[in-house]
Amino acid sequence: MKCHSKVKVSDSLLAAKLGMVEVSEIDTHDERAAHMMNVKSGSIEGFEQFSQFESLKEFNHHMEMWLLEHKTAFSKGEQVGLKRLVRFSAKIPGICNAKIGTILKAIHKEYHDHGISRSTFKRMISKAKQLGIFTVYETERKNGSQSSNLYVFHRFPTNEPPKQETMNHLKETTNLFKTEKDQKIKKRKQEPFKLDHTFVSSRVPVRFVQFVKCFFSDAMMIEEYWRMVQILAFDYQLDKETDVIVDLAIDSFRQLIRKLKFTKVVRKPIAYFYGILKEKLYQYYNNLFDEKREAGLVTYQPYRHHVNGEIIEWDWLHGVDQGDGSHGSPHHFDTLFTHMGD
Repeated sequence: MKCHSKVKVSDSLLAAKLGMVEVSEIDTHDERAAHMMNVKSGSIEGFEQFSQFESLKEFNHHMEMWLLEHKTAFSKGEQVGLKRLVRFSAKIPGICNAKIGTILKAIHKEYHDHGISRSTFKRMISKAKQLGIFTVYETERKNGSQSSNLYVFHRFPTNEPPKQETMNHLKETTNLFKTEKDQKIKKRKQEPFKLDHTFVSSRVPVRFVQFVKCFFSDAMMIEEYWRMVQILAFDYQLDKETDVIVDLAIDSFRQLIRKLKFTKVVRKPIAYFYGILKEKLYQYYNNLFDEKREAGLVTYQPYRHHVNGEIIEWDWLHGVDQGDGSHGSPHHFDTLFTHMGD
């Protein structure tokens, strides 16, 4: 929507038109324009000549530039008020003569009676005026009484000279190279130094290191995965069976990598690896016992323990305690079965 018959006038002229200053205060070369400004308060169409924008699109573009530059100067509530004022300035781009009460009522309706206060809206007006986003003029009715304010939005200044503080900043940072160099040195000191797989402890089997390094080369990460293996191996009394636990650990890690590559369900890889390995050790231990029992080397006995004077039997083989069906790891292998020859 293009505006018609626009007259570029100074703020003093617009103020004179609205009854704020006397025409005698206006420069001589603006007298003709002042003569044309004989309307005080009225409908929004009467202020079309004061719009600084050719279209609503141009107005919106300049408002985006204002907000990009000064958005942080306004609180969330003040931003709501400013954006609503901009929307009320759409009929004649950059011009609004709506009452504050009307604008606040629209905000309350949009946010279901959770709008902003009049004081918040007035703080927004004060800040926007200081930043130069718009100018506010008081209008008068024909009888001389005060009417609603007129908000005249300004174009975003694209060719303004550099601000004084910006120029001083450049002067203060003439030794910029040294400053950046010092910051980089400080950052290097703060960052932890990572070691690759060649620094993994000798206690970690080489086969395990060679496999895991293909996916995680950090030495501490590899050692952390092996620590999970040792914890479970000790629980199942297989910590001396190095070849067995390395095979199971590599197989578990391979399964983890497949999950990481093909799904997004793994949030904590180490914990997921721990769960996979625990299940594989449980199955291995179960099969080992079945083989010994079939060979007549062991007889199964449930493990009994005393709790508060009661005797509770724990099915250590299937990890069942009192029929709850939960899996557990066996402890004290020698006390859980009886050798046939003993």
